Order: sequence, then structure tokens, then C-alpha cells
Amino acid sequence: TMTSIDITLPDGSIRSYEPGTTYAQAATKIHKKIGKTAIAVQINGNQILDLSREITQSCAIEFITPDTEIGLEIIRHSTAHVLAMAVQQLYPGTKVTIGPVIKDGFYYDFEFPADQAVGDHDLGAIEKQMKRLMKQNIQVYRDLVSRDEAISRFNQLQENYKTEIIAAIPTDENVTLYGMGDWFDLCRGPHVPNSNRLGHFKLMKVAGAYWRGNEKNKMLTRIYGTAWATAEELAAHLQRLEEAKKRDHRIVGKQLDLFSFHPEAPGSAFFHPKGSTVLNELKRYLRESNLKYGFQQIDTPLMMSVDLWKKSGHYENYAENMYFISRDDVDASIKPMNCPGHCLVYKSQKRSYRELPLQYAEFGRVHRHEKSGTLNGLFRVRTFVQDDAHVFCETTQIKDVVHSLLQQIFEIYQDLGFETYFIELSTRPEKSMGSDEMWNTAESILKEVLDHCGKSYTVNPGDGAFYGPKIDFHLVDALQRSWQCGTIQLDFSMPERFELGYTSSDNSAKRPVMLHRAAVGSLERFLAVLIEHSAGRLPLWLAPTQIQVIPVGEKYQQYAHEVTQILKKAGLRTELDSRNEKLGYKIREAQMQKIPYMLVLGEKEMESQTVSIRHRDGQQMEPMACAAFIQHMHTELRL
Repeated sequence: TMTSIDITLPDGSIRSYEPGTTYAQAATKIHKKIGKTAIAVQINGNQILDLSREITQSCAIEFITPDTEIGLEIIRHSTAHVLAMAVQQLYPGTKVTIGPVIKDGFYYDFEFPADQAVGDHDLGAIEKQMKRLMKQNIQVYRDLVSRDEAISRFNQLQENYKTEIIAAIPTDENVTLYGMGDWFDLCRGPHVPNSNRLGHFKLMKVAGAYWRGNEKNKMLTRIYGTAWATAEELAAHLQRLEEAKKRDHRIVGKQLDLFSFHPEAPGSAFFHPKGSTVLNELKRYLRESNLKYGFQQIDTPLMMSVDLWKKSGHYENYAENMYFISRDDVDASIKPMNCPGHCLVYKSQKRSYRELPLQYAEFGRVHRHEKSGTLNGLFRVRTFVQDDAHVFCETTQIKDVVHSLLQQIFEIYQDLGFETYFIELSTRPEKSMGSDEMWNTAESILKEVLDHCGKSYTVNPGDGAFYGPKIDFHLVDALQRSWQCGTIQLDFSMPERFELGYTSSDNSAKRPVMLHRAAVGSLERFLAVLIEHSAGRLPLWLAPTQIQVIPVGEKYQQYAHEVTQILKKAGLRTELDSRNEKLGYKIREAQMQKIPYMLVLGEKEMESQTVSIRHRDGQQMEPMACAAFIQHMHTELRL
């Protein structure tokens, strides 16, 4: 008979407890503060358990507190349960489905009674009921039952969504239920010990969602919320959301007259002259970077035969996202990706090892079907231009090529003003092609190069492309949000499918390796990220209008016109505001347009043949001659 169980704490000390002791009791015995702050426990560095569980074996433990990443997930998951409990109390007859944790919060999907239409206006009442429940200090309990017992309990409640979920569980497995009072839900856990450990939350919005994400199923009501460990963290998060609304690229883009969307082409952006200027400048910069790193520019057709996409593997793995057309007994698809076209260019002639690595770059427009409910400004569109590139090389060249691609991407992010980013190594997904040996080799090569370059990274299991593992780059913006933009993907499979070859140094025929590379990814999506990162204050070289010339009155229009023409001839994007409006109004308008520089011209400037300079942040510069200002601008543009 076991007389005591040894527990090793993070500091290396060992405590002994009698069998039957719960982790909650152990926490209180170690220190009262730990007993009050702990919400769960981690066993041997991996398994997370409720504090109510009994200590059954010697192990190393660490108590989970709300100020940790795991603790926040538990808080959010438990808050979702309180949401479901409150909703079913306020709206009897409501059926619950699923309520997972998501980034910064949670959601729960409900089927409300037919006579109940719940919307954003109801969130306040639901919040009040949740707070009542939290203050009641309701104990959270865990119940392990058989699969059949779980089905029986939910059948009694007429919770058909829950029984559908449980029906997929093997008959010999037990099911975990978590409850508060007489309310319970199907859940793996863990959860907080009681409801008063919660409270720093806010319900955000109501939306529609299909059951299991399938549009053929019933439309449910989804309630989103956010929850945090402290009131201060909640307030900071809500403040970030308010700031994000101000920076919303859809609003800023409209204010700056960059682009628009129209129902005649859902999910497709119409770029106005200013927006096209920004995109063209971005392309120019990326094209120069490609030339610097040895890429050759190519262009491939927008539409190609279905047979090509079957050969590449896209038809098998990506058909639901492709657009197809049939004409004159020919089946074709609008390209969702550029890589097969690059393979055809490579295959257009015999290749020698002396040509490798062979690097192709293309600003290729692609079309991918996205469900209408997922479309989101420039972030999620159905057609976009990608800064795509592909490298064909020998196996022995892979490491050097990946290193060069990494250097280019790091340089681009620095030039574009993104100082913070993180890297993920994404490994083989469930839906993939190629042998285990091929995948293991590809993944180990990418890992070795990342280790050698000294950049920290995390492994993202199962998120690789269907043809190979990849390195993904996530940019962190001014609001500390991350956006996946760049990628490097190693592909042994597509050269095999297209039967690509080259003559090696020993005159034998060999197969090249293919690397897919995008530095910023979709130009449209990257522009949205850049707009929100900068709040529309694009850097000087990207600003659609770099200078606004503002005459003080009609008398100075001619001088303003002459200055405008001089600046334009110097290659500076300049506009003249000749409207019969007050000076203050014109300056405010230029500031609203985020124009970097305003030149205010009046009597003094005209007589001295100078310009008075005002920056968009309100700073005044010393007046100077037009030639000196041009030199200043060119110096800034070179930085």
C-alpha cells in the first residue's frame, strides 16, 4: 500500500502527500498564494489536469496561473462554458454545439429557438447573466462517463448536436463531461476550479456560422467573446481593437482613394490611380531586389489546361479552390498558382548543371475561390498578384539557395519597415504527396539551414504545402498582430511529376529540386498589412502623392504651378491644390490624405523663390529654394 507520493516542484524541491490528496490541496499546502492563483496543473511538462484531480503517482508538476499562455486558454475555455450556461438560462430551448478557444478569445455556436433572433443588442444582457454566475462561485466538476451514458444524458436534454459529436467516438471509449451546478457540457477540459476565477471578459459580436462549417448544414448563431487574466489586460486589448478600427485598411483605403470593391466582381479589388501607383512602386522595389539576388523575370499565361493541373497535383489537392472553364472541347482552369507554368518554362529546353541554380520570378495574377463569408477586404480576396519565384537547383545547392532566399527576405522586411517577425517551420500535412523519405529529407534540410542562420523559429506540425515542407514568415505590425506573408517551400515532388531534368557534371541525367519563394506573398494582402501597420502613413517612396503644393491664394497660383512642374520633372509625385478654399482647410485635407510633405506658397515664398515646408506630422522645416528641397527629397528617398 502506497503511504505517500512524491511531487517534484519547479525549483527542484520534493513534497510528499498522502494518496487521495488533490492538486488543489497540495497547492494550498505549498503556499496560500499558490492555492489562490493556480487554476490547473501541468504534469511532467506535458499533461494539463484540473486541480480537483487526485495525485496518483510521483511526478514533476508546475501549477498553471492565469498570467501564462496555457492559463489564458483555460480562462477563455471556461468563460465559453459560462457563456453557454448563461445563454441557455436566458433562452430556454437553445441548443449548444461547440465553443472553442481562438486567438485572443473564444466563441460558442448556438441553435436558438425559431422565435428567438439574438443579435449584438442582446450581448449586454448575456454579459450580465454571465457575471451573476461568476460571482456565485459555482464549483466546476469533471465527470467521466461511458459513451452510451453521455449520449443518453444529452438525448434527455434534446441536445442533438452533442449526440452527433459523441456518435463519432469509438464505443469502448469514455467521455468527459464538465459541469457547473445542473448544467454540463461535453469537453476534454481542463477548466478553472470555480466560476469566480473568471470575470475579465467582454462579448464582442454575433455572427452566423454553418454547423461543422458546411453550408449545406443548418445556420447557427455564433457569439464571439474575449477574456483575460486581469482588468488591465482586457482594457488594453479593447484599446488595441479600437485602434485597429481606425487603421482598418478598408476605411483608410477609401479615405486615400486607393481601391474599391464592387458586387459585380466579389472578392476582387479595383485599384484606383493612387492605389495602382503604390502597387507599381512595390513591384519596382521587389523587381530590383530580385535582380540583385539573381532572379530572371518571366510571365506565364493566366489560363492553362486541366491536364496541366492534374499533372502538378493541384487538381487532386486543390480543385475546390479553382475556377474551371470549358470551351471548344477544351477543359481549362484559371491558374491558382504560378509554379506549373514555371516548370514548363524550365522544361522548354535542355538544361545543364552549369545553369543551376536557375531562378525565375513573376508577378503572377492568380484566382482562388473563397467562400463569400470569408472575404475580407484585401486580406481575403479571390484574385491577387503574388510576388512568386521558383528556383531549380541541384541537391547539393539547396542549403546555399535557401540561405540566399532567407537573406533576401530579411532584407526586404527591414526595408519595408517591419523590424519584428517570427519564423515557422511547417511540416507534412495530412493531405500530401510524396514518400516519407522525401519529406524527412526536405524537413531536415530546412531545419539545418534555419539552425545555421541563427534565427529562432518554431515548428508548426502538419501545416506544410501538399508538395513539401515550408518556412513561413509572420510579420508583427504596430498593434502586435502577426500576419503570415513570406514563404520558402522545398519541393522534390513537382520536378518528378513534370519530368524535369538536367545534365550533370558527369554527363548523367538528373532531376532538379524546386524551391517556391514569396517574400511578401499576395501584394494586395501585403498592402492591407502595410496600411494598417502605418495607419496609412506610407513611407515617402511608396506614398501615392509625395508632395502637395498649396498656394495661399489666387495671386500665387502661377508660382505654385511652376513649382509643381519643377517637382514633377524631378521625378517627385506632386499635386497642386488650386481649389478656392481656406488655407487651413487645404492643410487639414492634405494631412487626412497622409501626404508626406506640404509646400505652402505665399507672398514671402514667391518673392524669395523659396518653398515653405510642412511635414504631415505637423513639423515645420526651414524655408528653402526649390532645388534644395528636391535635393532633400532625393536624399530621403535614397535612405
